[in-house]
This record gives sequence, structure tokens and C-alpha cells, in this order.
Amino acid sequence: MFVQLCKEFLGKPVGERIDVADADAAELIRQGWAQPIDHDVLTPAITRAVQGSLDDVVDLAMQNWLRRQPGRSRDSAHLPFAGLGNSALDDPRAGFRHFGEFALAVRDACQPGKRPDDRLALITKTASGMGEVTGSDGGFLVPAEFVQKILERLYAKGNLLAMTDSYTVGSNVIAFPRSAETSRANGSRWGGVRAYWRDEGEQGTATKATFGRLQLNLRKLFVMINASDELLSDTQGIALEQYLFRVASEEISFVVSDAIINGNGTGQPLGILNSDCLVTVAKESGQTAATVNSTNVMKMWSRMWAACRQNAVWLIHQDVEPQLQAMTISSGASNLVAYLPPGGLSANPYATLMGRPVVPVEWCATLGTVGDIILADLRHYVTATRGGVEPAMSIHLRFDYDESVFRFIFRIDGAPWWSSALTPYKGSNTQSCFVALATRA
Repeated sequence: MFVQLCKEFLGKPVGERIDVADADAAELIRQGWAQPIDHDVLTPAITRAVQGSLDDVVDLAMQNWLRRQPGRSRDSAHLPFAGLGNSALDDPRAGFRHFGEFALAVRDACQPGKRPDDRLALITKTASGMGEVTGSDGGFLVPAEFVQKILERLYAKGNLLAMTDSYTVGSNVIAFPRSAETSRANGSRWGGVRAYWRDEGEQGTATKATFGRLQLNLRKLFVMINASDELLSDTQGIALEQYLFRVASEEISFVVSDAIINGNGTGQPLGILNSDCLVTVAKESGQTAATVNSTNVMKMWSRMWAACRQNAVWLIHQDVEPQLQAMTISSGASNLVAYLPPGGLSANPYATLMGRPVVPVEWCATLGTVGDIILADLRHYVTATRGGVEPAMSIHLRFDYDESVFRFIFRIDGAPWWSSALTPYKGSNTQSCFVALATRA
């Protein structure tokens, strides 16, 4: 509720109206720091703002409808805001020049006695019951163009999500049928399909394919950032735009990529290292702790399913790089350098093993631990997202700290396509699209 200060409080001058929780308001009044406000000074201002905004919406919608009528030219000088019909005439920024200007408008709109910017009325989140414009959260949706900027960075090259088999869904659950094949032995391929040799006139034997099911339930990835009013006002919000887009997108990207490798599948995606289809190659007999040698690499390569090799990458922790640079292969009486070019340390390393790229990433385990080097074909890891980051802003959550709160929600789930490793047609060593090296302690 709103109260009027009788004494200076948390840097707020005497006479200023502040919005606090009911219990806090009662305590401030009891101790003589504030007095109750007998009448609601905010409702009339909001009513005027909403009525004025509704009039603008009707006017803009009518102009948009007239432009779509046959024989009428489109007046591009006055574009309506987002969501008013013909997408060719929509303004994805909802009339704001940049994210910082939008943030300042939200802050001003939530100050008692101030008329909200008309542009906010068209992107205000609606709700049944209590609305979020005047409710305790004061939430506003961020215009679509600013959301797309975050997604461009989220899906940029260099993160693991961009390398997966990704789907955009309209609900929080999606199910995929998948082959039940776990072995290439006769009678097991494609979950039970088998071909037989028959002479003329002999009866055929019926077989059938069987299928499993992969269901993804989208998980919520939540980022909240507190921003001081000083930061909001800096250079009219442009610094804020750059700051929020960078930290929100990079944090979401980091956590998603970490889950693709290390996720436990409980409230988050199921990661490669915790999946049933992972093949783990044992260390060599007598191998020194915390090392990687050429035999490890060759055995890992032999366990990668042949059909996956052309798209596989080596994901490594940077601690593994010195091991690769010192790696040799015996050839007669001499040892050949396996990873470095003929120029040695004076030239760039090949950065490939078995012809496939070596990619250092933060999410691999440190040297000597399972997961420090992974051979993976991420086309066989499926991800589903809701399609975009859902951002919102509130000044009320941290009102007494003179801070605004920005919230970003990203919905995603993921898991390997494979339900288990594959038993080959001949031989006993299983194969997979994901291969790791066992711990070397």
C-alpha cells in the first residue's frame, strides 16, 4: 500500500509517497515514520492513462484497417505499434528507439502521479483478475525486437545449443517417436525388422519395427537482474541496453550449454555425461593419472558410430590442451608429433584429431576426470524451446532499494536421441554418438 513519509527514510525525503507491503506499511505508521494516505492518488491517473491509450489503440487500429482495404495506399509515415494487425505495418519496437528508452518509460510509469507513456499500453501484459500494470509487480512485456536481439546471441556460434537438433514448440511438452533399435544384430535392426533369403515359391517371414518414445517437458531457466536507477538513467538507457542484453544472453547460453553436457534430467535437460547412451573408454593399463595419450584418442574414435564421425567434434577442457600438444605416435624407432604441425610451437596447432575439430569449452570436466574430453555428434542431441526469451520489468520488487528488476525466462528441455549405446553387428564393443574417456586417477 502507499504511505506518506513523516521522516526521512532510506534516502527518501519527508512527504514522499512510497509503495510498500501492507505489513511494512503498518509498522512504519505504528513507529511514526509514515502516515496512511486516505485516498488513492494513483487510480485516477491510471484511469486517465488507460482511457487515453484505448482511444489511441482504436484510432491506430482503424487506420491500419483502412490501409488494408483494396485500392487504399499504405501510409508508412505513421506505423502502428506491434500487434495491431498487418505485420508489414507493425513496429516491432512498439515505438521505442531502444531497450533503454523502454526501461525508462517503465520506471516513470510506475511512479505515483505520473501518466504512463501511451506506448506502454499496447505491450502491457494482460491477466485475469488483478492486472500487472497496477499490481504489486508492475510488469511490462518487452517489445519483440529487443527479445530477438537476445535470441540472436543465444543461438550464436560458439554455444552448444546451436549445434543440437533443435525444435521450437508452442506448448511445454513435446513427444518424439524413436526407433527401438539398440543392436545391429539380426532381428534387432530397426527394432525388429529382418530380411530373409528365399527361393522361388517359399513363404516369407513377417517382421515389424518397434518404436520407443522420447518426451521433453520444457524447463524454466530464470534470470533476474537488479539495476539501480543511476544505471537506468545513464546515457538515456543505452548503457543499460548493452549491459542487460549481454549478461542475460550470455548467462542463459552458459547454463544451457552446461546442461547439455552435465544436466541430470531432474528439472533440467538430461546431459550427455548422464545419459544411458554414453560410451566410456577405459584408461590404459598403468596410465599416469591426469593424462591423455594417443591410444586414448584412437580408442575413443573406434567407439564413435561410423555414421556419426563426419559431424563429430572433440569437446575438451582447456587443461587437456597441453596433453594434446605433447602427444606423439610411435613409428618404428621414432615418435611423430600427433597434434602440432611441422613448425612446432611456432605455428598454430592443427586443432583437429582424426580430422575432426577440437573445441575447448568451459563445461567439460578438468583434466583426469570423465568428461574432460568428449567425442560428440550433437545432431543426435535433441532440444525443444518455447521459441523466445520472455522478459519483464518491475520497479516494485526492490522499490525500497531504489532499484528496478529485470526478469528473463527461457523455456527449454533436451536429451539424447539414443536411449542406449548400440551393439554392433559383429563384435562386442558398443558404439555411440557420444564417447568419453574414463577417469584417470
